[in-house]
Amino acid sequence: MKAKNRKRRQRVIMNTVFLIMILFIVLLLGILGIMRIRRDKNLDLTMAYQEQESLDNAGEFQRAQPFAAELCVTAENVGLEGVSMVNDEKSCLLDIDNSEVMFAQGIHEKAYPASITKIITAILAIKYGDMDDVVTISQNAVTLEEGSQLCGFQPGDMVTMDELFHGLLVYSGNDAAMAIAEHLGGSVEHFVEMMNEEARALGATNTHFVNPTGLHDDDHYTTAYDIYLMLNEALNYDYFVDVMQLSVYNLTLTRGSEEVQLHLDSTDHYLTGEESAPPGVTVLGGKTGTTSKAGSCLAILSQNEYGAPYVSIVLNAGTKAQLYEDMNQLLGKINS
Repeated sequence: MKAKNRKRRQRVIMNTVFLIMILFIVLLLGILGIMRIRRDKNLDLTMAYQEQESLDNAGEFQRAQPFAAELCVTAENVGLEGVSMVNDEKSCLLDIDNSEVMFAQGIHEKAYPASITKIITAILAIKYGDMDDVVTISQNAVTLEEGSQLCGFQPGDMVTMDELFHGLLVYSGNDAAMAIAEHLGGSVEHFVEMMNEEARALGATNTHFVNPTGLHDDDHYTTAYDIYLMLNEALNYDYFVDVMQLSVYNLTLTRGSEEVQLHLDSTDHYLTGEESAPPGVTVLGGKTGTTSKAGSCLAILSQNEYGAPYVSIVLNAGTKAQLYEDMNQLLGKINS
């Protein structure tokens, strides 16, 4: 009797061990399956924007390395019902919360960015600058081509980095950009190297800068998508977001023994009220740019009526009127 009970207990123990082993194997296979699915899902998301080895001097631009899944990515044009852009324009509408490209036209094609360049200048100012530093304006900073957008600095003026940053972003002052570059880089040339390094670090591999201002140079170019990557980085900094929303700023500097104020209006017509966004759309701000070769350009962050964020970019518009008309085409879709 005792022998039978002992055998019965042994069978129960063996069955229990066997069941535990089966459950362990099933659990292990389940974990491996989940890991495989998640890995495949991540690959599907991040590889949407593939790398190519072609270079500009070979007639094509290289594509960036695969990006993080939270970015909006596409290698192709994306149409959107009711949106029709001029063929030469490069433009996009991006749903940030859903990482969705709602519209894209020529976003990987070469374009001249004009003063949208100053987004990367602003990023470097925040990352490497001390906004309490006092900068003395050089002759070089104000000796720029005729027609340049200037805050109105004079050689010898003393101004803080904070004030220069406002002049850079609100008024798009080229003299402010040059002063920031000289102060942070030690020279404009070294600062431009920093700009290109930062662009590469952000994955903006179709971009090449030759100055901190955006004044035209045939070798100073980018793409609409690379501008998105730069703006996306800039929006991580509260300081950038706060300043980009200002419609007007009174910049204070020291000139000799006097304190001087320069009144600066935003170059963004949405912020100044010269242009109106579609109903239910709030334009928070961004960066403008205009040269004869670049045309009229604008990259902005907006919110729909529910507060959801969208980035929209239009480059190479023929006129400012065309720029805002086309931008409103895009903004009109964020509440659809």
